[in-house]
Parts: sequence; C-alpha cells; structure tokens
Amino acid sequence: MKVLHVAECIGGVDRYLRCLLKYSTCENILILSQLYKREDYKKLADHIEIMHMTHKIGFCALKEAHILRKKIKKYRPDVVYAHSSIAGALTRMACIGINVKVIYNPHGWSFNMKSRMQNAYVVLERVMAHFCDAIICISEAEKQSALREKICKEDKLHVIYNGIDIEEYKNEKVELAIPEHSFVIGMVGRICKQKAPDIFVKMANVIQKQMENAYFVIVGDVVEGSIEGKKEIEDMAEKFGVKLLITGWVTNPLAYMSRFNVGCLLSRWEGFGLAIPEYMLTGTPIVATRVDAIPYLIQDNVNGLLVDMDDWRTAADKVVELSKNNKKREELIRNGMETVRKRFDAKRVSAECENLYNALAKNRE
Repeated sequence: MKVLHVAECIGGVDRYLRCLLKYSTCENILILSQLYKREDYKKLADHIEIMHMTHKIGFCALKEAHILRKKIKKYRPDVVYAHSSIAGALTRMACIGINVKVIYNPHGWSFNMKSRMQNAYVVLERVMAHFCDAIICISEAEKQSALREKICKEDKLHVIYNGIDIEEYKNEKVELAIPEHSFVIGMVGRICKQKAPDIFVKMANVIQKQMENAYFVIVGDVVEGSIEGKKEIEDMAEKFGVKLLITGWVTNPLAYMSRFNVGCLLSRWEGFGLAIPEYMLTGTPIVATRVDAIPYLIQDNVNGLLVDMDDWRTAADKVVELSKNNKKREELIRNGMETVRKRFDAKRVSAECENLYNALAKNRE
C-alpha cells in the first residue's frame, strides 16, 4: 500500500504525523509545506518533498494545486491523505480526475472557529467534500459538527480518535530558565486565537496575586506571518507583571509538560486537543475549557477540570485549588494515566487508518 500524505500546518498535525508514520506498515510519501524540516522525517517516510503552501485559500492555491498534482502523478499512490483544511483544499483540487482514493482529515473544522468567515468555510467544506472518498474525524465532536452543518453524508465520515506515542515516552524533563521551587503552570500550543494565550495570561495575572512562586510557560510559537500575535502576548504579560517564558517551537513538548505542575488547554474551539492525552501521559493535572471535543476526553473532576470558554477567573481558581489539594491532584493524575493508556495509543490510530486505506483501495478501479 502506497500512501501519499500532504501537510501544510505544524503543531498538532506535526505530532500526529510522527506517531502515525512510526507505526505504519505502508510505503509513505510526504509532501510537506515550508514550515516543516525534512530531517525530522527522514526515518519515518520513504520519500519526502518540501513545497511552498500559502497559509490561506486564494488564487495562489490554483498554482500550488497544479504543482501538487504533478507530484501526485509522479508517485502514483494508492491513497492520498490530506491533513488540515489548507492541505485538504489543495489536495482535493489536485486529485480531480486522477485514479486515486482521497482521504481528508481537517484536524479541527475551520467553520468551528469563532470568526466572520464561518459561513464561507461551511460552504467551502460542503463543496470540497464531493472530491474525497473519506473524511477522518479526530473525535466524535468533529463528526457531529460535520453532520450538523450537512458537510456530507454520514457514511463518508470515519471517527478515528487521535493518539500519542506511549511507547516512546521516557519521562524526560528539561531544564527551564526559571527560579527553583517555582509552581509551573503551562500551556502547549500555537500562539493564536484558537489556543487563547490571552486568556492564559489573564488567568496568570489572577493566580500570581495568590501564589508568589507561580511561573508560567507557553511551549509553542506563532505560525508563519503572525509574529505580531506573539508580541501582543508578551506585551500583555509585561503589563500585568506576569512571569512568562515562551519557549518557541520544540521537538520534545512532553519533556516540557513533565515540568508543569498544572497543564492548561484553554482553547476557544478544539477538534481534539492532542495536548490533553500528552498531559495525562506525563502525569500533569489538567485545566481545560468545556468546548467541542474536550469534554469527550475529559470527565470533569475525574481526569481533569473543566471551565467555560474565556473564563480566566474560574480557570485561575481551579489552578490555585490544585496547588493546595494534593489529594485531588493525585486523583486526576492517576485517572488521566488510566485514560490515556486505554484510549489514546498511537498504535491503534495507525491500525485504524490502515484498515480504512485497505477498504478504500479495494474499491479502486
């Protein structure tokens, strides 16, 4: 089975690909955007190409789809698997008229974003759904969103929950340039509206008034062309006097999570939230928002604590509670580890994807 993967954005998609490919038995070809580093995938794929992909849909997409089409014809895969909305649009345009099965994984529907473009994204997804054979939803919430918006018929939607590489985890920790004995509250993710770093900093401002030893860490960075977003967060932290470290992109986020006393995912929308099972695996108690897929992963007060979107005051209260209540912390950690081992193993993800590849390939003319 020859599978060609197309990926444009990094962050969670990057981590998903690494796990998926590690346990794959297929011949894998990667067409990656300029945001990726070829050397990171040398041992995971049979062929790797880097091509420029613009982080938006416009007239440039037609040219990029034409270039991608040539690459797909060159490798003649059995299945093309597109990851995220931009790569999904380019890939489906590129594959029109080619005898290949096409899988699309939005990794979080664009129309679930809180923006004035929501209706346009719905229309675009409805149209483009005609040009693929299967859509992988990374959570039940994603499937329900697609059905609610009438993106396609239900039989085209396949729920395959994300997973993480449990076998690879070595309980490593990194040294952080922060004071010793700090109580570290962290978040892992892109610095963007979705991941709500502004809410994280506002929460930090409330916490620091109650905990002198609190220190805050963001593991991640902005995507290409969004550097002003990072400065806004840094300026906000400086204004509040919040002790904040932004690490930038790292290749070992779990090693940073292992240094957190509490891990946060305060997203405004979330297709899955890969940081959640990663926090669970590293023994990090979680405070997260009650949005989209997150309640499918976290049972409130059992394996994590949930708060409403943009409610930084309650989030702060939950973190302070965890700093004082060791019994609750240990309970959340224990239940979280049990959850991740039962439900979120990357080997299961790879096996389920390959079952889908094979089912589609049987119907290929």
